[in-house]
Amino acid sequence: MSNPNGKSNMQVLLNGIIKENPTLVLILGTCPSLAVTTQAVNGLGMGLAAMVVLIGSNVVISLLKKIIPDSVRIPCYIVVIASFVTIVQFLVKAYAPSLDKALGVYLPLIVVNCIILGRAEMFANKNTVLASACDGIGMGLGFTLALFCMGSIREFIGNGSWMGIDLTSKLWDPVIVFLLAPGGFMVYGALIALVNYLTNGKAIKKKEFGCAGCPSAAACAAAQKGGANE
Repeated sequence: MSNPNGKSNMQVLLNGIIKENPTLVLILGTCPSLAVTTQAVNGLGMGLAAMVVLIGSNVVISLLKKIIPDSVRIPCYIVVIASFVTIVQFLVKAYAPSLDKALGVYLPLIVVNCIILGRAEMFANKNTVLASACDGIGMGLGFTLALFCMGSIREFIGNGSWMGIDLTSKLWDPVIVFLLAPGGFMVYGALIALVNYLTNGKAIKKKEFGCAGCPSAAACAAAQKGGANE
């Protein structure tokens, strides 16, 4: 089945894993990507939490796209996203308190994660429920894989362990800098370069930075027009 964008649901799902990976290609969600990936399990937990929110919000927004007034769609999207984030946060607190403590403030901050709002505005608002669910799964998987890889590398080099299992800390001294911000940026940049190399540069979209690529561009334009009329 094809969607208005000409892609099948399977293509939409696979698109977010490499070709339009939200973290390594679109460079979105950088703050939580760098902050929580000091351990592989933290990256995995953050990615899965964001994926649940992505799928749920995409489906609901796709269902309501003809009902939500265009003038208030962004606030409505945020309400929907915040509802799913609250549910996920309660579940994590109840069943994985150690993960909740490790993720800290970055778990509730999924509400303002630009990946979630961007997919709501750019995809779920224009496509079917099934396609929107596939987009949420694909983008969520891409985000989770990116964070898991970053966390695995940083934990292995910086702490000599992986998923909490001690591997090399007794063989050589861990490189602590990889658990700090500079190490996070180094690993992040290396993974972006690796994706670029493996895809021969085809995954990296060379777009100009500006209003045209922003999911809130239409809302900003409407606000500026309204201000000018006043």
